[in-house]
Amino acid sequence: MTQDVTLPLWAFLLVLLFAGVTFASHFLFPSVRWFFRRRMERAVARLNERLDRPIQPFKLLRRQDMIQRLIYDPEVTQAIVEHAEEFGVREDVAFERARRYAREIVPSFSAWAYFTFAIRAAKFLSTSLYRVRMVHHDSKLADIDPDATVVFVMNHRSNMDYVLVTYLAADRSALSYAVGEWARVWPLSRLIRAMGAYFIRRKSRDQLYRKVLARFVQQSTGAGVTQAVFPEGGLSLDGALAHPKVGILKYILEGAVAANRDVIFVPIALNYDRVLEDTILIRAQESGNRRFRARISVVFKAILRQLWLRLTRRFHRFGYAAVSFGQPVLLSDVPGGAGRPENVSGEIMERIAQAVPVLPVPLVAFLLLRDGPMDRPALAVAFEAALDSLHDAQVHLPRNSRDYALDFGLRTLIERGIVVEEDAQLIVTEHKRPLARFYGNSIAHLMQDRSADAK
Repeated sequence: MTQDVTLPLWAFLLVLLFAGVTFASHFLFPSVRWFFRRRMERAVARLNERLDRPIQPFKLLRRQDMIQRLIYDPEVTQAIVEHAEEFGVREDVAFERARRYAREIVPSFSAWAYFTFAIRAAKFLSTSLYRVRMVHHDSKLADIDPDATVVFVMNHRSNMDYVLVTYLAADRSALSYAVGEWARVWPLSRLIRAMGAYFIRRKSRDQLYRKVLARFVQQSTGAGVTQAVFPEGGLSLDGALAHPKVGILKYILEGAVAANRDVIFVPIALNYDRVLEDTILIRAQESGNRRFRARISVVFKAILRQLWLRLTRRFHRFGYAAVSFGQPVLLSDVPGGAGRPENVSGEIMERIAQAVPVLPVPLVAFLLLRDGPMDRPALAVAFEAALDSLHDAQVHLPRNSRDYALDFGLRTLIERGIVVEEDAQLIVTEHKRPLARFYGNSIAHLMQDRSADAK
């Protein structure tokens, strides 16, 4: 037992390496993780003191723990068995498929990434591209039942919606978004996961996948996690509000019932003087195919162009971006409640529709399309009449001036070639008429309501 043992140098170094790894994995790493975990918990506790809706413990779980909790859920287990029987595969193969789905869906929320980098980046991007305005705010989250789950529901005009609402809701809560497959590109996907968003396959018919997704949303809802969803299910291709879908909403209601929680839906309506993807969306509308995707090269080219314009001091922001918070919808107040998701989605979309901000560009575009070519004095009269009829709508007047709002909206349309002035007549150009309709459609429902009231 006391004899010397001679080892080659490489074998001795290998023994030291394995000993070091064992020491680190069993003693050092757990201690370091515990130290940083404790610091993170204290930071979150301080953060929760200033948020209207504190970050729920479920959201702070380690991603691996959330995945394990999800795939061993009894309903997911039953779905795995049924999937194996339906497709004639072993249950362990079906289990691995469910695990892959769970890893795809579950986020890896980082409070540090969300409240430092993400919020600052969202603010910088929003205010760099637009003049951001909060037109109306009618929801005090601090006064809402703390045991209720809050869900922000929004119309979907642009991918900037995520950025804009993240920035404006920064002092209220950390939002958990459902994002489409467009965001599953590296390195964007890692950042989006760190912000608490979860990926969904909107067109998937795989029942196992749908069960894994449903249980994740239901667990989040039952734990009181603040979420943000788009009832329309995708971007508006023609600028108008779309008929709401009940997919994610149905899962939220089921989770609320299972956890005996009430749900408060906070309607948020967004509108823009210019949507970054407007031409892409219009082409998709004309082709009848929603499968549109901007290549990374195109995105980088656009970013470099904007940077060059900034460096040469020729950059101008894309007009106004406005957000309006509507009257909250309490699930328990909706007829039919959780058993009728169609009723809930209909009530939500109605309140979003009434809260859509009216901006200069959409209003001028709508008037020129509705009333045809006209001169500037006639447009001014129509503009005044429209504003008078919209007295109870969420109207944003830049500089609180009707004259400036009209001038700004018309100037923007002329600069983009959507409107031309010929022989003192303002005319919507034929080849850009779809663009004018895209912006006019965003407020057309408000104008039609006023027309009906007048009759």
